[in-house]
Amino acid sequence: MNLNTINPMAGGSSMQAIDTTSVELSSLPQSIDQRIAAAIAEARAISSEQGADSPKAAVAWDIVEELEAEAAHQKVKLQGKTAFTEYCEEFPDALEARIYDV
Repeated sequence: MNLNTINPMAGGSSMQAIDTTSVELSSLPQSIDQRIAAAIAEARAISSEQGADSPKAAVAWDIVEELEAEAAHQKVKLQGKTAFTEYCEEFPDALEARIYDV
């Protein structure tokens, strides 16, 4: 399977294709925490090699930010309902359960 993508940071008016077929999926970390750690290490390496203001460093740190956001979303999904939410569903007429549109 060929997973080529277009690199908008390639510069100039022409887009440069990046061949991603060399990446083996089995070598990628499995947990989101491991992926975040690997992305941070890669972003730091790119920042030290090409400078913190380089476009590739910006993309690498954007990836870290997206992974951290995904981890936060997954954590919220696992938490489920709070005791207050359950109380409001059980007693919808309670003063605490009222929702006001301001």
